[in-house]
Amino acid sequence: MKRLFLALIIFIAFLGPIYSASTSGFAITYGETTYNNPTYKSTVNSYFQSHTDKNLNNSNTKVVTASQVNQIAKNITGRTYNSNQIFSCALVDLSYSQGIKIIVDTSKINTVTSKMYANALKSTGIENGYVVVTSPVSATGESALTGVLESYEVAVGAPIPEEAKKAATEELYTETQIANQTGQSPDKIAELFDKAKQEVEKQNLQDPAQIKVIVINVANSLNINLSDQQAQDIANALANSQKVQGSLTDFKNQLQAATQQATQSQGILDQIKNYLQSFVDYIMSFFG
Repeated sequence: MKRLFLALIIFIAFLGPIYSASTSGFAITYGETTYNNPTYKSTVNSYFQSHTDKNLNNSNTKVVTASQVNQIAKNITGRTYNSNQIFSCALVDLSYSQGIKIIVDTSKINTVTSKMYANALKSTGIENGYVVVTSPVSATGESALTGVLESYEVAVGAPIPEEAKKAATEELYTETQIANQTGQSPDKIAELFDKAKQEVEKQNLQDPAQIKVIVINVANSLNINLSDQQAQDIANALANSQKVQGSLTDFKNQLQAATQQATQSQGILDQIKNYLQSFVDYIMSFFG
């Protein structure tokens, strides 16, 4: 019996480093306002922890500043942020092996939906991973995209080209504007963007005039009435997203490699957990 307990202690001791290694591909970004406020940060961490089985202390972390958000978004949204206005935070886990899953804290993020984030991420070559977005206070979620992209950069260990970040930000901003202007639900507008983008990619188009025809056809099929300017705005955003795809080859390759590593590590960890549980059950059977 003593040998069994000794084996269990040794096994758990080895499990710690293995678990730590398995958290590669696991990253969190905090808006600088949230990071500098202990109460805000605690609120965000509680939400993250309720949506992951990973230990947040083992994550790679980074703080997103107002200057970073402004650098990407100021010429697109027309907004600039101060250091006391960056609240949104994001968690990314590359060990998720079933495509992409995005959880948005709808009690705090009131404009951008998970489908909108998925569309924007697809524009940067990202179609896999587990993403959680939250904020300690009410926020639109538009500036949170910077944090999500930063989280992927940290998790992958490679930068996303700036032009791709700007194209994704423009696409997300255009989606929110079209939703507001048409009165359609954000998810229906996201569906419009997704279907139009799929056709644009299929035909490998970059000409806004050609893309505009596709946008109008898809909008009609979804019973969405667009003005000529709205159709043009969508076409321009999709054209810019398509134009930057050539710059994403290196990032996509490194994303794929990081995802495979994280998924394999998680698989090994799951096997160890299952074995450990069986071992504990076996020991406990002696007390049964």
